[in-house]
This record gives sequence, structure tokens and C-alpha cells, in this order.
Amino acid sequence: MGKIYNSAAESFAVINRACLMGSVKPKVTWKTVLLPAIGIAAFIIYLYLFQVDIPEIIATIKTVNMPLYVLAAFLVFFDTLFYALAWRSLLNFLSVKLSVLKAYLYVWYGTFVDIIIPAESISGEISRAYLVMREQGNEISGKVAASLVAHRLISMSVGAISVIIGTCMILTERQVDTLIFNLSLFFVAVTVFFVILLILFCIKEAWTRKIIEFAFRIAEFVSRGKWKLAKFREDALKAAKIFHDSMKEFSHAPRTLSVATAFSTICWILNLIICYLVFLALDFQMSTLSLLGIVILTQSIVTAVKSIPVGVPFEVGLPEITMTTLYVILGVPFQTSATATILSRILTLWLRFFVSFAVQQWIEIKAIAATSPSSLPNQTEKV
Repeated sequence: MGKIYNSAAESFAVINRACLMGSVKPKVTWKTVLLPAIGIAAFIIYLYLFQVDIPEIIATIKTVNMPLYVLAAFLVFFDTLFYALAWRSLLNFLSVKLSVLKAYLYVWYGTFVDIIIPAESISGEISRAYLVMREQGNEISGKVAASLVAHRLISMSVGAISVIIGTCMILTERQVDTLIFNLSLFFVAVTVFFVILLILFCIKEAWTRKIIEFAFRIAEFVSRGKWKLAKFREDALKAAKIFHDSMKEFSHAPRTLSVATAFSTICWILNLIICYLVFLALDFQMSTLSLLGIVILTQSIVTAVKSIPVGVPFEVGLPEITMTTLYVILGVPFQTSATATILSRILTLWLRFFVSFAVQQWIEIKAIAATSPSSLPNQTEKV
């Protein structure tokens, strides 16, 4: 299924190379603009092909219950906070101290990178690792990688469980479409597969070393020996040892893992509430249990697709098409499905994009100011 970007070994190797060899600051190129434009066009064509009345959608959006919609927008900031708290709890356990504010801002920074870089499997994680190591040094790269891998493991596990819960909630109300039932089983199986694969890479230190050695051999071959990579290889192997030692520490820290899992679960619940509130803001009538089941199952499947490392851009266009289609199959009228999808994505994509862009710009401006030759020696202000 494509390159396994989410494997612990490759995640570590990419993070370590990025932070040892240079910046990972995102650069806006024509591809950055083109891919979202194609995604938006694809969604519009999708609506057109199914004869959705776009003017009616616009008219419906104008009548939305704004207090409920604003509440949903407000929750976007809280679900990001709990996501950051989960990651920070893992970092702090490994003695990598990061304030709540910095963890929160770094997660927003990673969100921006996730949105603008296709196939987001580890782009956000790399940016967060870069920010922490830019501040605290490359010596902690192994610990940072361990925290990110553990965080991803927890998030994927919570997502797999939510697919099962959503399916069961719908089954209590009515029969689930065979396609949806099979799709749910498929994504649970795929998620479990990658979780097991991640765990294996966390356990098998020899596998990590082989992948690092292979990556550096490829780099040397491509550069025809011009790149002097011996020091980088040595640093990467040392970091790999720290990474595996850190993962072993996690295996003996049930309390830390429980706290991180609790924060991740709260984050996920808030994300579901955001989508649920959108339906309430539209005054959509359906039993609470059925609607909750639909929201949980749909969001779980969409999130599962985004987290599977197949190298497919899945941030603009495809999520909208997937959400609308799943809502329709699960019994929501097409017009309402499309409207709810648009309103949800305004919050979960575009609101996140503009906030994360502002955070990314502010962090980089602060970093440039801190390293500027004109900076005064006593300027020690931190983010």
C-alpha cells in the first residue's frame, strides 16, 4: 500500500535527517495552490453530477443557527489543545520539557504543514520535531521521535475503536448498509495492521538500524560520495538507540499512556461534537443515537483514510466527497449531507488553515528575530 511513511523506523529516520540537515519550514509553491484548487473543483463537479442545488445550499447556510455554529468553531481550539496535551504528556515523561503554550502552538504549526503538504502522514510530526529540536538541540531527536510515534499509535487506536462504536450505534437503530459495514471492517483491519507494524518497528531495533543504513547508502550512491554523511549516520544511529530505549520506557509507564490516551479521546470526542453541532445548527431531524452513530462512523472512516500512508493527497476535495457520500449512504438526504459537509469543513479545514498559518508565521518571525545580528544579548523572550 505505497510507502509505509507511518512506520516507526521511517518516521524516525525522516525526522532525524530533516533536523540534522536543515529546516523543514514549508514553502508555498504552485503545487501548494494547485492541489487544493483541484480538490475544490472535484467537489464542485461531484455536486454538479449528482444535481445538487448549490444555490439552495447557500440559502440553507444563511439560515444556520449561528450560536450553535459559533460554539462548534470555539471547540476547534479546544480539540487542538487536548491533542497538544496528549503529545506534551509523552514528551514530559521522557524529560523533554515543553510548556503547554509551546506544545499548543507547535501543534498548530504542524497542522499548517499537514494542510499544505499532500500525503500528510508524517509532515506535521516532522515540523513539530523540528521546532522542539531547534529549541532544545538534536540530542533529543530520539526522544521526540518516540513521543510522536507513541502519540500516533494512541490516535490510530482511538480511531479504530470509534469506527466499531459508530457501527454498533447505528446497528441498534437499523440495519447498516452492506457497503458501509464492509468498509468499517476494512478500515478497522487496516488500522490494526499499521498499529501492529508500528509496534513491531518499535520493538525491533535491528530493523530500524537496517533502514537507516539503507537510507544513507542510497544517499551516498546518489551523491556519488560527494556528501560527507559519516557524522549524520553516527548521529542517526545514536538517536535510534535513544528512540528504542524511550519506547521501552513507555511500555513500563501505563499511567503516562493512560493520561495521553485520555487526552486523545477527549480531543476525538470534541472533533465529533463539532460535526454533530453542525447538524443541529441545520435543524436536521433524526434520532440522537442514529445521528451520533452516523457522525462517529463517517468521521472515523475519513480520519482513517487520512492516516493510512498511501501517499495520496487527502486534505481538500476527497474528504468532502467521502463525507457527503457516507452521509447519504447512511440515510441523510443529499442536500443536507452536502451542506453539513461544507459547514463542517469550513471549521475543520479552513478555520484551522488560517489560524495555523498565523501561528506558523508568528513562530518563524520570532525565530528570525531571535537569531538576527541586531538582536540585543539580553533578549531572551520565548514563545
